[in-house]
Amino acid sequence: MRGLMDKIKNLVIYDADKEFYAKVFPDSVTKKDLLRLRIMTHADLPSVLEIERKNYHFPWEEDIFTDCFKAGYSCWVCELDGKVLGYSLLSMAVGEAHILNISVDPTEQKQGIGRKMLEHLIEFARGRAETIFLEVRPTNTAAIALYEDIGFNEIGIRKGYYPAENGREDAIMLALELF
Repeated sequence: MRGLMDKIKNLVIYDADKEFYAKVFPDSVTKKDLLRLRIMTHADLPSVLEIERKNYHFPWEEDIFTDCFKAGYSCWVCELDGKVLGYSLLSMAVGEAHILNISVDPTEQKQGIGRKMLEHLIEFARGRAETIFLEVRPTNTAAIALYEDIGFNEIGIRKGYYPAENGREDAIMLALELF
């Protein structure tokens, strides 16, 4: 029975008590408290692709997300009232976790959604991996500030990692030890 409950908990991260308190005592919870994280499905792809296209000059196409599903990556959406506000993807292998993407709808940024998803991925990887890695564009200063605030450290540069308007852009490589 415990194994079944653990599987259900892995599908949806949600606190019904907070929703109750939000209805009864609206000022007692924040929007961030009401966000729900759940495993991404194919049905989420239209919303995910819309966010992807809003945020990136060179967005991932649907086939990349489908490949992530097929590979068994940990793919999550963050939603509020049934609306997808962001998504995140994580791969794990050989004691390492790699954050492939965290993206929040531009109209919802700077409200703690990216932090909530990042913290979730870290907790999901804890106990399954020793280190969690990611790459970030040097121009993405808001993301870099978030990663450093969480405890990530720069470990190197990947030359020409990202496509850019005039060729390629380097990526800053970051890592966080999971103890």
